[in-house]
This record gives sequence, structure tokens and C-alpha cells, in this order.
Amino acid sequence: MKRLLVRETRNLNGRIAVNGAKNAALPIIAASLLGEGESKLKGIPNLRDVNNLVKLLSDLGAKVDFSGNEIEVNADLVNKYSTHNELARKLRASYYTLGALLGRYGQAQCALPGGCEIGNRPIDLHLKGFTALGAEVELNHGIVKLEADKLIGAKIYLDYPSVGATMNIMLAAVKAEGETVIENVAREPEIIDLANYLNIMGAKVKGAGTDVIKIEGVEELIGADYTIIPDRIEAGTYMMAAAAIGGELVIENVLVEHVRALIAKLKEMGVEVIEDVNQVKVTAPNKLAGVDVKTMPYPGFPTDMQSQFMTLLTQAEGENVVIETVFENRFGHVDELRRMGAKIKVDGRSAVVAKANLEGAQVEATDLRAGAALIIAGLLAKGETEIYNVHHIERGYQNITRKLRDIGANIELIT
Repeated sequence: MKRLLVRETRNLNGRIAVNGAKNAALPIIAASLLGEGESKLKGIPNLRDVNNLVKLLSDLGAKVDFSGNEIEVNADLVNKYSTHNELARKLRASYYTLGALLGRYGQAQCALPGGCEIGNRPIDLHLKGFTALGAEVELNHGIVKLEADKLIGAKIYLDYPSVGATMNIMLAAVKAEGETVIENVAREPEIIDLANYLNIMGAKVKGAGTDVIKIEGVEELIGADYTIIPDRIEAGTYMMAAAAIGGELVIENVLVEHVRALIAKLKEMGVEVIEDVNQVKVTAPNKLAGVDVKTMPYPGFPTDMQSQFMTLLTQAEGENVVIETVFENRFGHVDELRRMGAKIKVDGRSAVVAKANLEGAQVEATDLRAGAALIIAGLLAKGETEIYNVHHIERGYQNITRKLRDIGANIELIT
């Protein structure tokens, strides 16, 4: 069984580069199903989720070549519109094939998706959007089936600014007849990235990054070359690691605007953060001041950084409050941190974190970001920490073991 061996590390120094954003790559790869001819996508991270999505597209009949950090997709040979159920259940992003296949072919079928168990994440808002566009929706025994003779633009209001629903409705609407207006949409940078790619293919999408997106349907989209944005969550993970462990670390390939909420919190704690064009330099202080944090949809503090930030708070002065508003089950890492000596009290969606000396232990990554939090904790802890369920971590961080070793971390992957 794979596991990570992590030992106490005094400082992280040097430079570390961020890969392309997983949460942008997955919907953009699915969006390539909409384009006639070939799309060449660059900056794609080589991750478990990406490889599973590549297998899904290949199973549909698309020609897909994934080499290095580039993917070439030609969807002209797609010959079926039902995804492989076992593959679909392995990753949350499989549901993006619903919007893309519905948009191009007027039909789609996919098993309800898997991914990390971090809370209730139904796709009812996705289905509401597809229905508004004119699709017939059938949900039986965990299988979603969509059919539409013709998609017609509509006005759609999302009850919650869901990232997945926003993107999926965009994929279906770009070839719908007339105008689609989606209100109360998510504003994450990955949505802007998807809109930019669709527009390069010939779509007419306006308003991405605001709370209203307007889409004028077009008859044809053409495959295109595109480079995705850097991964803001990966960048934030390394920034928090440097702040917690100490040293001076330069994180390269960062769009600073995308990590503005984290930078603000780090500066509150006394961390020095120097911003450059496409990188940030993080220098840890001798003592970390305490802060409270509340997760919110973008541009607020990201839920995907909450578990790593909680580990950072175990080294901060006083008692600090973490409030999770996005997912109701995103404190799975708390029990694992407690095994290592963390002082954390949980009440519903709130946690109070006090300063503690961590000690090595055997722990399990309960989800992707919890795994990253445990790596930081292991680098802080005296002795040796063994982290199991490494597959969760591999879903979101390419070559994290090698990258961390290169900046001084005492970490080893045991296979």
C-alpha cells in the first residue's frame, strides 16, 4: 500500500513551481468535446482525475493524446453519448460530459459522479439548468440521461453560486438557439478560464467573473489551442507550508489576484508576502499571530484551503476560529490532526484551534486537501508521520513529493 513518510523539517527554502489548475483543466478538457477538429490544451497537470477523464473521452470515441502537460483532443469520432459508469464514478468532474455532449449532440448519459467525500454535492442545479434549456432529464438508479431535439436559450437563476452547475450550464448553452442568461453564478477564476476557451472556439460568452453570464448561442465551435491558468490551490498550499514551517520560499507560476484572500490572512499573521508579476515570495515570521477565517465562495477564502490553513493555525498564538460555510463535512482532517496532538474543538461548522506541538503518527488522508494538510502537519511534527490513502493527494498535486524534497522537505513516497 502506498504511503508517505514525512519527518520534521526546520525550513523550506528555494523555489517551487505550480502546475496548471486541476479545477480548470477538467471542465476545459470536457469542453473540447464541443469543438469540431482538434484542440490542443497546454499546462494540463498529470493527475489521477485528469487521466480518468482522458479515459472517459477515449471510451466515447474521441481521439485523445496526453503527453507531458499537453492534451490533444479530436471529438469528431465520438460515437456514443453514454459514459463508462465505473470511470464516471471515480471523479466528480465526469458530470461535465453531460453539458458538453448535450450541447453538441443533444443527448448524454452519465453515472452520478464520485470524488472526495466532503459533503452533500447534488447536481440538482445542473439538471435544473438543462431542463430550462429544453432537455428532458431522466434520473434512475444513479444514472442521469438527457435528451433534447433542440436546445433553446433561457433565463436561469441558480439558488446557490455552484461552480459545477455554472460550468455545466455554460457547456450546454453555447450552442443553444438564442440567448441564455445565467444569474447568481459562481465567479471563480476557473469559470473565466472556461469562458475564455469557449470564446476562442467561437462561442459568445460574456460576464464570466461577475454574477451574471450571458451566452449567445452559435451553430458551430472549432477546436482551438489554449493554455490553462495556474492552480491557485496548489500555490496556496505551498504558501501555507512555508508560513507554518519557516524559511523563505518563492512560489512560481502564480496569478496573485487568485490568492488575494489567502495573502491577506497570511499578512494578518505576520507573514511577509512579496508579490511579483507571476510569483510570490513567502518569508515566515518568528511568531505567528492568531486570526479567524471563514470560507466563502470566490473571491472569499476558499474552502479548498481550509484544512491546510487549520494546520497552519496549530502554530499560531491564541485560540483561532475556523468557520466552514461551503461544505458541511469538511472537517474530516480534524481527527487525524488530533492524533498528532492538535488542539481543535469542533462545534457544527465551526472549529477552535489552539497552538500545539505536533508529534508524528499514522494518519489517513480523508480527502484531497486533507491530505495536503497532513503533509504540512507531518513536516511540523516531531518524529515520523505515515500518511495513508495517498491516492487522494495524487488527485490534486502533481509530483508533490519531489517538489517538496527539492525545497528541503523530509518526505518520501513508499510504494
